Amino acid sequence: MASVLPTLHALDLDQSGSWLTVWFNTPENRNALTDARVTDLLKLCAALREDRTVRGVIFRGHGGVFCAGGDLKSFREGFQSGGTDRAEVVRMSLRAADLFDAVASLPQYTVMAIEGAAMAGGMGLACCGDHVIATDGTLFGLSEVRIGLTPAQIAPFVLRRLGLQTARKLMMTGARLKANEALRLGLLDEVAVDTDALDAALHAQRELISGVAPGALASIKQQLACMPFQTRDEQRQHAAEAFADRMLSDEARDGIGAFFDKRKPNWAEDE
Repeated sequence: MASVLPTLHALDLDQSGSWLTVWFNTPENRNALTDARVTDLLKLCAALREDRTVRGVIFRGHGGVFCAGGDLKSFREGFQSGGTDRAEVVRMSLRAADLFDAVASLPQYTVMAIEGAAMAGGMGLACCGDHVIATDGTLFGLSEVRIGLTPAQIAPFVLRRLGLQTARKLMMTGARLKANEALRLGLLDEVAVDTDALDAALHAQRELISGVAPGALASIKQQLACMPFQTRDEQRQHAAEAFADRMLSDEARDGIGAFFDKRKPNWAEDE
């Protein structure tokens, strides 16, 4: 069954088999998280929520830049011009929280393919991915503090990716990181020397996931997301229920049968 994806304007969608590449398509503003882009990302994530025909989602930016974060032009014109009350800013921030939650909780395997720069909310978005790759020379930074703002809604995702000590240092200083330093700190999983190497790394990720059961992957992501907020008893029960669901699924019946039959499961893909 083919995916039914929404018609979007602030994103370009490129589907190849069971993988979807999501392109941020306004390099003239460094692919900022404009209101239109946030809206489109939320629509896309909603469409992908129950879609198991898409196994992997790659997020990438046109024009050699990933994402510069929030749309500062709209912040200045919309929120600091005197025509917006505090409650509207709060609503905008909560909508950003919806976005990062939606990307982080996608049931598909997500890869952030980063070139040029991932700053502020763009770096926060990178932290929502399952696998993060950047080209050599890419810059990262939580620049909010240097313009009088806070990282706000991206803070939990940065903390989860980098740990408290590193996250608080980057948030409070606004220091910039080059790709190799970002790799050392755990922000990146790998560095590609150039765009061709980035494309090769993305192909390797597709090959890696080709033998992964889509339903099991989604279940693992859900369990990992819930664990930090559960008591030990809740963790045990959740794990038992999820394992039972998987054991009795058609996917697992085929997977275990394929093991004994020495064949590929029906859901495995050739890459």
